[in-house]
Amino acid sequence: MRAGALDPYELLGVDRDADDAAIKKAYRSLARQYHPDVNPDPEAQERFKEISHAYEILSDPQKRAAFDRGGDPFSGVGSGGFGAGFSFTDIMDAFFGGQAGGAAGGRGPRPRVRRGQDALIRVEISLAEAAFGVNREIKVDTAVLCETCSGSGAAPGSRPVACETCRGAGEVAHVQRSFLGEIRTLRPCAACRGFGTIIPEPCRDCGGEGRVRSRRSLTVKIPAGVDNGTRVQLSGQGEVGPGGGPAGDLYVELQVARHPVFTRQGNDLHCTVTVPMTAAALGTVLTLPTLEADLVSETSSPDMVTSFDLEVRPGTQSGTDQAIKGYGVPGLRGGRGDVVVTVLVETPTGLDAEQETLLNQLADLRGEQHPSGQLRASSKGFFGRLRDAFDH
Repeated sequence: MRAGALDPYELLGVDRDADDAAIKKAYRSLARQYHPDVNPDPEAQERFKEISHAYEILSDPQKRAAFDRGGDPFSGVGSGGFGAGFSFTDIMDAFFGGQAGGAAGGRGPRPRVRRGQDALIRVEISLAEAAFGVNREIKVDTAVLCETCSGSGAAPGSRPVACETCRGAGEVAHVQRSFLGEIRTLRPCAACRGFGTIIPEPCRDCGGEGRVRSRRSLTVKIPAGVDNGTRVQLSGQGEVGPGGGPAGDLYVELQVARHPVFTRQGNDLHCTVTVPMTAAALGTVLTLPTLEADLVSETSSPDMVTSFDLEVRPGTQSGTDQAIKGYGVPGLRGGRGDVVVTVLVETPTGLDAEQETLLNQLADLRGEQHPSGQLRASSKGFFGRLRDAFDH
């Protein structure tokens, strides 16, 4: 070390046989204490220069060995006092506790082979297919492995070579002077884009990417009970990554088409049936289709239930709901919802003379020729009506 200079071991407070980890730990602690951005005291700035100078010696095996032999650690290395060749990344390392690059261990070249992105495709299905499940063939347009180069990106018979600019490191050093001396930062190599290698003869089919776009067919199994917006994941069926890297996942988002009869609420199916006034008064039995009826084909199971009976009880009022248990949508975790049928009573119009006479006779028998009506006070304001709407 130069004459009059302080002992670097004493400056950092470490033993002479301290290893690299202990030296770096001591420097980090002192740098956080004396860095000018933290401690504006002029003495602290001078102290920071001294400990940085000491660290520069002890972190470099050649300089440390020269000092231990009693020689000048900077002999033949260059002059300029503190900071000659000192890496800015060591200072950043002291504050953020990691290696930001530099001689002590940089990021290195970034890999050409990386995982591909996930892909999303939307598929429309019918309500019956959503309820009972279906195997659907889909067409997808994604990046796939280039078969010509098997993902390497190089033309057949060639291979990537080390970049001459960064010598395979993927990074190049940029040096600038500051009050700290020479600050060295690492940036991705522009010649190889940080890969550390260059492909002199790119594959003609993929242009060096290791992947090409292709349209292909897939079969997706849609489970029973899915709903609008449900996503089915197909692992490894997404985009192949750069350099032929592993493929991402494919997500199939389901759009359920509107049904002409049923609307879905959770696992229940709702529908409306209109009956004549006489049927509502006297009662009747209606045969209505199930959702399974949409799936009837030559290959359908003979045990498939395609209809159910709805008993309209005598005196049924318009707007009455009747639930038929177990004919709704199967749940993803088992069980099955109901079919809820709303009965609307149709008032006859366009009566002929005989029909009008019969209704008049019925009205006479029931004392309904001059009905007074049944008025009920509507005591609820806006919020009361809103609450009733939610209750129903």
